[in-house]
Amino acid sequence: MKNNRMILCLLICGLLLYYAVPNLSIEAGGAAGIFAISWLGFALLAIGGNLVSLLYSPKKQKRGVSQAKTIAEPKKRLRQFE
Repeated sequence: MKNNRMILCLLICGLLLYYAVPNLSIEAGGAAGIFAISWLGFALLAIGGNLVSLLYSPKKQKRGVSQAKTIAEPKKRLRQFE
């Protein structure tokens, strides 16, 4: 479920970039150029954050019979006498 949300966020970021890049002018001087560079920087940060959370998400563990047995049974201690 979380992966679906991250993929959706990546698609939305891509759609925003698709519409914004033709209208942003990096070569423009003054406030327009600063705005374009900062907007693209924040967009890349959003894409990078979503990619990191998508790629490095922890794997889900299956809850099966083996995990239920380990919870129910206490661990046996081995004693060695010399």
